[in-house]
Amino acid sequence: MTTDTETGHRTGGRRRRQRRRPLVTVALALLAAVAVAAGVVVYNDVSKPHGPLTSLPSSAGSYLGVYTKGLPASYDPISSFKQSTGTTPDLVMYYSGWYVPFPARFAGTVAANGAAPLIQLDPDRKDISISGIAAGRYDAYLSQYAVAVKAYRHPVVLSFGHEMNGAWSPWGYTHVAPATFVAAWRHIVNEFRDLGVHNVTWLWTANIVNNTKSGQIPDPQPWWPGPAYVNWVGLDGYYLKPGWQFAPLFGPTISDVRKFTSAPILIAETGAQTTADQPAKVADLFAGVRKYGLLGLVYFNNANSIHQQFGLSSPAAIEAFRKGAATYHRPGS
Repeated sequence: MTTDTETGHRTGGRRRRQRRRPLVTVALALLAAVAVAAGVVVYNDVSKPHGPLTSLPSSAGSYLGVYTKGLPASYDPISSFKQSTGTTPDLVMYYSGWYVPFPARFAGTVAANGAAPLIQLDPDRKDISISGIAAGRYDAYLSQYAVAVKAYRHPVVLSFGHEMNGAWSPWGYTHVAPATFVAAWRHIVNEFRDLGVHNVTWLWTANIVNNTKSGQIPDPQPWWPGPAYVNWVGLDGYYLKPGWQFAPLFGPTISDVRKFTSAPILIAETGAQTTADQPAKVADLFAGVRKYGLLGLVYFNNANSIHQQFGLSSPAAIEAFRKGAATYHRPGS
């Protein structure tokens, strides 16, 4: 994935399932036994009663999220972020490739720290067919993943094929027809539902639109799976030039999205370059989330490329982040 430096936009069969369900049931039991024996589900005692598992609350200004390098191999980068900013994330985001298992041990640590994992599950391998996903070709993997998420029992935010309205990923614009992407998305959600997974909040993540000659990132509506398949909408976009502000950066896409859904919106990936005006942009980011009544934001606290650095490296930027978070999120908790 790359970013357009001119625009700030990222350029970077049900019957068959019913026949195999008895085999899946056996597989689930075996997987659960293996997980318990290995101590994978480390924060859950299945002997204790649990309430109904539903999607996360969706009140405005509720979520402070972060991505940083090193996840999910270790939770240490999040501990360092908490220490440096004085804030505790509600969402811990990372990117997961296809065929990568759900990291229950890492997710357990996230839950123990009062947060939820936000997983961008991407069909990043060249041999993965989006139409094949829709047709059920990869259901064995999806079933294993769903079983692990269900056993985890804590909330999970899950997205598939993020920034699909951009042309830089093999599942995106110009590579895969929107209708094929929609069919794959719905199949994945149905697979989880068929297995009784109710602790997932489904996040549909699009890139902010760009209608200039240098970009052409279209309105994401053709990729919309429908309200029955999405809990939250995620929008990705970055502050890349001096003077850029939230309203012209995110406002047009928010308006486009509101034409076809009233689902809560999360700024799912964002950052401001480490230039002199980074503190002002960070403050503007939090102000924009409040002004538009959005769920919150996920800050990309890392370098996007050798030329684009977004980490909160200066004391002024860290202080701006701390103050912005304090306006809707209790820091250090």
